[in-house]
Amino acid sequence: MKIYKLFLLLIISYAFCHPVSSAAQEKQPSAVKQPLVKWYSFEEAYKMNKKKSKKMFIDVFTEWCGWCKKMDAETFTDPTIAKYMNEHFYCVKFDAERKDTIVLDGQVFVNPNPANKRSTHKLAVELLRGNLSYPSYVFLNEKGQWLTVVAGYQKASDFEGVLNYFGTNAYLKSTWEEYRAGFKGELK
Repeated sequence: MKIYKLFLLLIISYAFCHPVSSAAQEKQPSAVKQPLVKWYSFEEAYKMNKKKSKKMFIDVFTEWCGWCKKMDAETFTDPTIAKYMNEHFYCVKFDAERKDTIVLDGQVFVNPNPANKRSTHKLAVELLRGNLSYPSYVFLNEKGQWLTVVAGYQKASDFEGVLNYFGTNAYLKSTWEEYRAGFKGELK
Protein backbone atom coordinates (compact mmCIF):
# COMPACT_ATOMS: atom_id res chain seq x y z
CA MET A 1 0.00 0.00 0.00
CA LYS A 2 2.92 2.32 0.82
CA ILE A 3 4.37 1.76 -2.64
CA TYR A 4 1.03 2.68 -4.25
CA LYS A 5 0.84 5.96 -2.26
CA LEU A 6 4.47 6.77 -3.09
CA PHE A 7 3.84 6.07 -6.79
CA LEU A 8 0.72 8.29 -6.76
CA LEU A 9 2.63 11.08 -5.02
CA LEU A 10 5.40 10.90 -7.65
CA ILE A 11 2.89 11.15 -10.50
CA ILE A 12 1.16 14.16 -8.94
CA SER A 13 4.50 15.87 -8.22
CA TYR A 14 5.64 15.30 -11.80
CA ALA A 15 2.41 16.79 -13.19
CA PHE A 16 2.84 19.97 -11.12
CA CYS A 17 6.54 20.34 -11.92
CA HIS A 18 6.20 19.68 -15.66
CA PRO A 19 3.23 21.62 -17.01
CA VAL A 20 2.00 20.98 -20.54
CA SER A 21 4.04 23.00 -23.02
CA SER A 22 2.42 25.87 -24.89
CA ALA A 23 2.98 24.00 -28.18
CA ALA A 24 0.94 21.08 -26.87
CA GLN A 25 -1.73 23.47 -25.64
CA GLU A 26 -1.99 25.04 -29.11
CA LYS A 27 -2.77 21.63 -30.58
CA GLN A 28 -5.85 21.32 -28.38
CA PRO A 29 -9.07 21.88 -30.31
CA SER A 30 -10.22 25.47 -30.05
CA ALA A 31 -13.66 26.50 -28.92
CA VAL A 32 -16.48 26.16 -31.43
CA LYS A 33 -16.07 28.70 -34.21
CA GLN A 34 -18.52 31.56 -34.05
CA PRO A 35 -20.69 32.08 -37.10
CA LEU A 36 -19.60 35.01 -39.22
CA VAL A 37 -22.42 34.99 -41.75
CA LYS A 38 -25.17 37.52 -41.09
CA TRP A 39 -28.27 35.32 -41.12
CA TYR A 40 -31.81 36.63 -41.61
CA SER A 41 -35.19 35.01 -41.37
CA PHE A 42 -36.86 34.40 -44.71
CA GLU A 43 -39.37 37.16 -43.99
CA GLU A 44 -36.64 39.69 -43.10
CA ALA A 45 -34.61 38.97 -46.23
CA TYR A 46 -37.72 39.08 -48.41
CA LYS A 47 -38.62 42.55 -47.07
CA MET A 48 -35.02 43.78 -47.36
CA ASN A 49 -34.85 42.58 -50.96
CA LYS A 50 -37.94 44.64 -51.81
CA LYS A 51 -36.19 47.78 -50.49
CA LYS A 52 -32.73 47.05 -51.89
CA SER A 53 -32.34 44.27 -54.44
CA LYS A 54 -29.73 41.64 -53.74
CA LYS A 55 -29.51 37.93 -54.45
CA MET A 56 -30.77 35.60 -51.74
CA PHE A 57 -29.00 32.53 -50.42
CA ILE A 58 -31.25 30.17 -48.45
CA ASP A 59 -29.79 27.42 -46.30
CA VAL A 60 -32.62 24.89 -45.96
CA PHE A 61 -31.83 22.69 -42.97
CA THR A 62 -33.39 20.57 -40.23
CA GLU A 63 -32.49 20.32 -36.56
CA TRP A 64 -31.70 16.59 -36.85
CA CYS A 65 -29.39 16.91 -39.88
CA GLY A 66 -25.76 16.13 -39.02
CA TRP A 67 -24.38 17.43 -42.33
CA CYS A 68 -26.24 20.72 -41.73
CA LYS A 69 -24.43 21.10 -38.41
CA LYS A 70 -21.10 20.27 -40.04
CA MET A 71 -21.74 22.94 -42.69
CA ASP A 72 -22.50 25.48 -39.93
CA ALA A 73 -19.40 24.53 -37.93
CA GLU A 74 -16.90 24.36 -40.79
CA THR A 75 -17.94 26.04 -44.03
CA PHE A 76 -20.09 28.95 -42.87
CA THR A 77 -17.49 29.91 -40.24
CA ASP A 78 -14.72 30.26 -42.82
CA PRO A 79 -13.93 34.01 -42.98
CA THR A 80 -13.57 34.05 -46.78
CA ILE A 81 -16.90 32.31 -47.27
CA ALA A 82 -18.71 34.46 -44.70
CA LYS A 83 -17.35 37.71 -46.13
CA TYR A 84 -18.39 36.78 -49.66
CA MET A 85 -21.85 35.67 -48.58
CA ASN A 86 -22.47 38.86 -46.59
CA GLU A 87 -21.36 41.06 -49.50
CA HIS A 88 -23.32 39.34 -52.28
CA PHE A 89 -26.41 37.80 -50.70
CA TYR A 90 -29.13 38.19 -48.14
CA CYS A 91 -28.42 34.97 -46.28
CA VAL A 92 -31.34 33.03 -44.84
CA LYS A 93 -31.47 30.12 -42.42
CA PHE A 94 -34.69 28.23 -43.14
CA ASP A 95 -35.75 25.30 -40.96
CA ALA A 96 -37.59 22.99 -43.37
CA GLU A 97 -39.74 21.75 -40.50
CA ARG A 98 -40.72 25.09 -38.98
CA LYS A 99 -44.23 25.16 -37.57
CA ASP A 100 -45.50 28.68 -38.28
CA THR A 101 -47.33 30.24 -41.22
CA ILE A 102 -45.56 32.49 -43.72
CA VAL A 103 -47.43 34.96 -45.92
CA LEU A 104 -45.57 36.39 -48.92
CA ASP A 105 -47.41 38.82 -51.18
CA GLY A 106 -50.73 37.25 -50.21
CA GLN A 107 -49.56 33.67 -50.76
CA VAL A 108 -49.80 31.51 -47.62
CA PHE A 109 -47.27 28.78 -46.79
CA VAL A 110 -47.87 26.44 -43.85
CA ASN A 111 -46.58 23.31 -42.27
CA PRO A 112 -49.49 20.94 -42.98
CA ASN A 113 -48.92 18.86 -39.85
CA PRO A 114 -47.09 21.03 -37.29
CA ALA A 115 -47.64 18.51 -34.48
CA ASN A 116 -45.62 15.90 -36.41
CA LYS A 117 -41.85 16.04 -35.69
CA ARG A 118 -40.85 15.52 -39.32
CA SER A 119 -43.51 17.48 -41.18
CA THR A 120 -42.11 19.67 -43.95
CA HIS A 121 -43.13 23.30 -44.37
CA LYS A 122 -44.72 24.05 -47.76
CA LEU A 123 -42.27 26.89 -48.44
CA ALA A 124 -39.37 24.42 -48.08
CA VAL A 125 -41.11 22.07 -50.53
CA GLU A 126 -41.55 24.98 -52.96
CA LEU A 127 -37.97 26.24 -52.62
CA LEU A 128 -36.50 22.76 -53.07
CA ARG A 129 -38.89 21.88 -55.91
CA GLY A 130 -39.98 18.82 -53.95
CA ASN A 131 -36.46 17.35 -53.68
CA LEU A 132 -36.23 17.25 -49.91
CA SER A 133 -32.55 16.76 -49.14
CA TYR A 134 -30.69 18.43 -46.29
CA PRO A 135 -28.73 20.53 -46.29
CA SER A 136 -29.74 22.25 -49.51
CA TYR A 137 -28.92 25.76 -50.65
CA VAL A 138 -31.34 27.76 -52.75
CA PHE A 139 -30.16 30.68 -54.86
CA LEU A 140 -32.62 33.42 -55.85
CA ASN A 141 -31.76 36.33 -58.12
CA GLU A 142 -32.31 40.00 -57.23
CA LYS A 143 -35.96 39.75 -58.32
CA GLY A 144 -36.55 36.82 -55.98
CA GLN A 145 -36.69 34.36 -58.87
CA TRP A 146 -35.47 30.83 -58.29
CA LEU A 147 -32.09 30.06 -59.89
CA THR A 148 -31.15 26.63 -58.56
CA VAL A 149 -30.62 24.35 -55.60
CA VAL A 150 -27.27 22.96 -54.56
CA ALA A 151 -27.67 19.97 -52.26
CA GLY A 152 -25.33 18.44 -49.71
CA TYR A 153 -22.41 19.31 -47.52
CA GLN A 154 -19.73 21.43 -49.20
CA LYS A 155 -16.18 22.05 -48.01
CA ALA A 156 -15.33 25.76 -47.92
CA SER A 157 -12.84 25.43 -50.79
CA ASP A 158 -15.49 23.80 -53.00
CA PHE A 159 -18.30 26.10 -51.91
CA GLU A 160 -16.30 29.22 -52.74
CA GLY A 161 -16.67 28.48 -56.46
CA VAL A 162 -20.41 27.86 -56.17
CA LEU A 163 -20.95 31.17 -54.37
CA ASN A 164 -18.84 33.05 -56.89
CA TYR A 165 -20.64 31.44 -59.82
CA PHE A 166 -23.91 32.99 -58.68
CA GLY A 167 -22.52 36.07 -56.95
CA THR A 168 -20.71 37.29 -60.08
CA ASN A 169 -23.59 36.37 -62.44
CA ALA A 170 -21.30 33.90 -64.23
CA TYR A 171 -24.32 31.57 -64.42
CA LEU A 172 -25.70 33.92 -67.12
CA LYS A 173 -22.63 33.46 -69.34
CA SER A 174 -21.31 29.94 -68.82
CA THR A 175 -22.17 26.49 -67.59
CA TRP A 176 -21.11 25.43 -64.11
CA GLU A 177 -18.60 22.96 -65.60
CA GLU A 178 -16.95 25.68 -67.73
CA TYR A 179 -16.82 28.09 -64.82
CA ARG A 180 -15.48 25.55 -62.34
CA ALA A 181 -12.69 24.51 -64.73
CA GLY A 182 -11.30 28.05 -64.76
CA PHE A 183 -12.16 29.21 -61.24
CA LYS A 184 -9.22 30.18 -59.02
CA GLY A 185 -10.42 30.94 -55.52
CA GLU A 186 -8.70 32.20 -52.41
CA LEU A 187 -9.18 28.89 -50.55
CA LYS A 188 -7.25 25.71 -51.22
